[in-house]
Amino acid sequence: MKYLVIIGDGMADRPLRELKGKTPLQQSSTPNMDRLVREGIIGKISTIPPGFQPGSDVANLNILGYDPEKYYSGRAPLEAASMGIALKDDDVAYRCNLVTLKYNKAKTKAVMEDYSSDHITTEEAKELILDINEELGSEAIRFYPGVSYRHIMVWSSGTSQIECTPPHDITGKEIADYLPVGDDEDVLRDLMLKAAGVLEGHPVNRKRQKGGKKPANSIWFWGQGKKLNLPTFRKKYSLEGALVSAVDLMRGLGISAGFEILQVPGITGYLDTNYVGKAEAALKALERVDVAYIHVEAPDEAGHSGKYLDKIRAIEDFDKLVVGTVVKGMESFGDFRILILPDHATPIAMRTHTNEPVPFVIYDSRMQKKNRKQGFDESISGRDDILVFDEGHKLMDYFIRQGK
Repeated sequence: MKYLVIIGDGMADRPLRELKGKTPLQQSSTPNMDRLVREGIIGKISTIPPGFQPGSDVANLNILGYDPEKYYSGRAPLEAASMGIALKDDDVAYRCNLVTLKYNKAKTKAVMEDYSSDHITTEEAKELILDINEELGSEAIRFYPGVSYRHIMVWSSGTSQIECTPPHDITGKEIADYLPVGDDEDVLRDLMLKAAGVLEGHPVNRKRQKGGKKPANSIWFWGQGKKLNLPTFRKKYSLEGALVSAVDLMRGLGISAGFEILQVPGITGYLDTNYVGKAEAALKALERVDVAYIHVEAPDEAGHSGKYLDKIRAIEDFDKLVVGTVVKGMESFGDFRILILPDHATPIAMRTHTNEPVPFVIYDSRMQKKNRKQGFDESISGRDDILVFDEGHKLMDYFIRQGK
């Protein structure tokens, strides 16, 4: 038996007036997922437990079968693991976004204009973060460059007891009410202020502005925590796994669970990602492992941008290029199971993550069903003839153990 999990990050949504009451998922043409729904097992899952902020870290930990109540320690430690940053027991890792703030003329107020600095390139961002580390780094504070706008700050013997807000949650809002609050908040606030001084007038930003792009003129801390200690997926399920994703968060989660991390050229996390390359890499990996986990970020990015046409495009590419490719390719393996779901909703109108249950489908090559007509969309969650997993980590147990 081979197992394949495919995550359309943030794919679920809410009805939009622009789509005459439909969601982007309902508006999209998704023949491959719709076919699996007609022939598979459908249900809904709560991927975000009560009391947790909705995000891909908590959601995918849950989907992989690990109870967040027991194991979750923060987003940044996962990204640090992906980047090869070895955290000590007393280290606290913080996610460090390069962001664009829009100031008033007197520079007494600032609005979060762009949580990604116009999706700054990795090469540009690396130069900025290394210069920030050169100016502000110390024995206690170190900055590490990541991918695009996503970076890590490690605070040795630091505190995680600070309230930090994800920058994508406050797009268009004044930042004054969302600055770090809690123990040693002044350390983070001071670093943010000094980093803005390093970034102002930096050659990278001057070049970006000359080309009509937004400058990365500030840093923003959030997602903090200490290193994650998970039992491996192999220990939990007696199966070997491989994972492919464009984002450090997911690769770090895979590393923490003992998965092989697949390297695929051209994967970006955006609309231009190498969808087919991800699918083909997962199929190739299944020749040597038992479980492959494909994570596609593009629908989530479109949700954060508030562009419903981009989200429809991302969903349709996901269905055609990822789902279509793997369904055809899985036929060569004999017995197999496929699980498809969003990890959470990222509604266009909200431009951030929400915690409502999301639909899923499990397709088993050995027992094809004949369900009544139903597309793969949020309306699955309203049916009364479906599987329901209020404790999200139990879905993986069902997916694996029902398949044996």
